[in-house]
Amino acid sequence: MMRSMYSAVSGLKAHQTKMDVIGNNIANVNTVAYKSQGVTFRDVFYQTTQTASGPNGESGKGGTNAKQIGLGSSVGAISTNISSQGATERTDNPWDLMISGDAFFVVNEGGNTYFTRAGDFTTDISGALVTQAGANVMGWKVDENGEVIKDKVQPLYVTSPEYMYTEPAKTTGVTVTGNIDARSTSSSVFTINFYDELGNEYQASLTLEYNDAGGGAGAQPVTTYTIKGGAVTKNGQPTGITIEPDTADGGSGSFEFSTTTGKAMEGMANLSLVLKGTGDEAIDVNNIGTNRGDGESVLKLDASGMTMFADPSDIDSKTGIKGEGAGKAVGKMSAVGINDAGQIVASYSNGDTKVIGQIAVTTFPNPAGLEKIGENLYAATLNSGTFDGIGQDVTESGGSISSGYLEMSNVDLADQFTSMITTQRGYQANSRIITVSDSMLEELINLKR
Repeated sequence: MMRSMYSAVSGLKAHQTKMDVIGNNIANVNTVAYKSQGVTFRDVFYQTTQTASGPNGESGKGGTNAKQIGLGSSVGAISTNISSQGATERTDNPWDLMISGDAFFVVNEGGNTYFTRAGDFTTDISGALVTQAGANVMGWKVDENGEVIKDKVQPLYVTSPEYMYTEPAKTTGVTVTGNIDARSTSSSVFTINFYDELGNEYQASLTLEYNDAGGGAGAQPVTTYTIKGGAVTKNGQPTGITIEPDTADGGSGSFEFSTTTGKAMEGMANLSLVLKGTGDEAIDVNNIGTNRGDGESVLKLDASGMTMFADPSDIDSKTGIKGEGAGKAVGKMSAVGINDAGQIVASYSNGDTKVIGQIAVTTFPNPAGLEKIGENLYAATLNSGTFDGIGQDVTESGGSISSGYLEMSNVDLADQFTSMITTQRGYQANSRIITVSDSMLEELINLKR
């Protein structure tokens, strides 16, 4: 009877532990990336009152089994259901990240490296990407060419001063497109914009004056428009610079179109404009276009896409020729986002985009062996596998990172409440064992009166 009481006490303790775990699961039903836990029991010591014996051929007696009395139960394991992904919650916050796959974010708190599935990150005053508890999110930085350096992980700074601006670039070429009305002999005016190497933007107006129509014997008839330049301005203010067609070395100062087809003639892809300083107050033209020396620089002009059809004139220009030499103003960071590979991509006011870092993740041979330490963090153990200090690209394990989404808890309330009922009944049954054993002891004591 005393054995039964002690067994029942062990059962009470085991079921109490399971109820504690269930209570914690339910308490964290809405905790970001929380992984539910489960409890398994095991039996404990047995008292053997008779050992097993084998058959005796001489006596003809058969074998007997051992007689053992169990002494209760204990908690065998408290396991974490870490492989099951929780539900997805959309937040539209770019710093909220969700991992699809088995990987973990790498974070550092107080010099210690931890791991988490909770991607509800934010930034601090220094521009660092951190958890809600202030741990640094770890990853890789980029070199001067924008290439990710996958070396030892380090804190990621996404809004720090070094990433707030991109360098300007000067314009070396301009492309002109559109149509000149073939029915008209009036002048056409269009404006071009370009940048110097400091990012200042300039404007200049060019006039196309109708010149002549016709052609020599045997030649294709052409219509010619002479280019007329003028003063260059910056923000509407004079600069002391003029712009004219470059006629040096036999260069053409005109637009020529086939009178038959209305298409631009060969050579209009290789026109040039020359910029000249016209006084002591002139801005240094060497900072604009391609420096030719003697206070002059050149802008390449591609007008090969122009037409001369019987349609109203509509002329447009853009910086750059075939995507090169466009130039740009100084770029100020306007937005930051994170792509599927965990790369942090900054967008700038001048149209630039560049990768400024990448979030590193890691996987473990046995993630169930990780140790929970609170605040949605895990620590590596001897049974989980170690972290190499470098991490990996999330795509290496077939996963991805989604920005604006969070992984929620994987707690199944229906399962938890079912476990709660069975645990409660198990606790009640063990308490009844104590009550009945006590009654039997009372009967024994009352035998002598």
